[in-house]
Amino acid sequence: MSALTDRQKARERLSQVFQSILDKMVPADESVPLPGKKFVEWEDLADEVDRTLVPVFLEERAALEASAQADCGGICPHCASDRVYLIKQDDRAGQVEVITPHGPVVLHKQRCRCRPCGRSFSPSRAGLGPADRGGFVAQSGVPDRP
Repeated sequence: MSALTDRQKARERLSQVFQSILDKMVPADESVPLPGKKFVEWEDLADEVDRTLVPVFLEERAALEASAQADCGGICPHCASDRVYLIKQDDRAGQVEVITPHGPVVLHKQRCRCRPCGRSFSPSRAGLGPADRGGFVAQSGVPDRP
């Protein structure tokens, strides 16, 4: 399992997004008026900060997670075979958009395919392969989960 990015790249992206929001919300130039005149407008601006910055934070935090990238497919949840391979995808094919309370977040999603049964699944589902965080796997190859 490995992360999809490193901390320095994540911090740089977050800093760039925050700096662009800061320049818009509180311009450095004293001659430029501050946006909003009423408290309700300031709340709208805060909501815009939330919709802009938080999704980027969530994307970068997900990419920093050690379990973001599986090294192997683990065990098939459909037939319990260990003859599983990771499906090679270009960057766009592995992208999935998730709607959060803060706005849409684009995450990287890996897919696996089982050779015996031909079905596909995500290696990050609970109870599967290395993303199981050390869960016990019985001799039958089926994860020991209720």
